[in-house]
Amino acid sequence: MFLFSEYETFWIFLFISSLIPILSFSISRALAPMNKGPEKSTSYESGIEPMGDTWIQFRIRYYMFALVFVVFDVETVFLYPWAMSFDILGLSTLIEVLIFVLILIVGLVYAWRKGALEWS
Repeated sequence: MFLFSEYETFWIFLFISSLIPILSFSISRALAPMNKGPEKSTSYESGIEPMGDTWIQFRIRYYMFALVFVVFDVETVFLYPWAMSFDILGLSTLIEVLIFVLILIVGLVYAWRKGALEWS
């Protein structure tokens, strides 16, 4: 049988965490000015009038470099908790982490051979 008293703290936190963003957006919408003039639709470049077209095409190398960075940044997020509890987890987890790192090294070698890490 479901008892409210057992989950009382959970429901209170859930209610408050749902209420805070709703109130924040509502207050912001109520207090924000709604002026839609010609200045609002122009691009802002440090107070200087934009010259030329504002839509420029970026080279794909920038995105590839950023993607490789994100992949290896996320790797550290997965490895840190393992490193903190290494003595508890044992040998099987060590083998799993070595396989995980091996897969990441294969990905790094692939990206390196494809030239994704070269900036110029």
